[in-house]
Amino acid sequence: MFQLGKTIVSEDILEKEFVCNLSACKGACCVDGDAGAPLSEEETKILEEIYPKVKPFLRKEGIAVIEAQGTWVKGTDGDLETPLIDNKDCAYVIFDGKTALCGIEQAYNQGIVSWKKPVSCHLYPIRVKDFTEFAAVNYDKWDICDAACSLGQELEVPVYKFVKEALIRKFGEDWYMELDKVAQDMKRS
Repeated sequence: MFQLGKTIVSEDILEKEFVCNLSACKGACCVDGDAGAPLSEEETKILEEIYPKVKPFLRKEGIAVIEAQGTWVKGTDGDLETPLIDNKDCAYVIFDGKTALCGIEQAYNQGIVSWKKPVSCHLYPIRVKDFTEFAAVNYDKWDICDAACSLGQELEVPVYKFVKEALIRKFGEDWYMELDKVAQDMKRS
């Protein structure tokens, strides 16, 4: 672990390699697990605002859950998150054949909304836990992503480079440049 500004960063995000392999996992991270995608307070407001524009992209099951529970929920641990369909699929998930995709991201890709998706999804496999004085930035190893780890090793892409856009979105360009400098320095030593 090392400190970068107001973050404590796991060296795993610099040392481990990862490239999503959607053809292998079929978007399992959107349909597996025991909770919805973590959200910030600000993101709950964005979801409420964009829902009418995103709704046409969603499945009827997702719409039903969102209209019954809301565009976001408080999870069992009290954290803010996306609602789930039958405690499984994210309410915003859609399918292209057998592959899970994000309905919000599809609306974004078509220029309907200007928000790509929750930053926690965009950052995956990095998870950020906010504390009072700092944020912990960690690599989340999940066996459903084994194919992504293999592809990352084959292509030699470290986690932090795979999620560069999301890290900049979360922490800013200057923070990312400092992170990259740390990575380069670690490589040389």
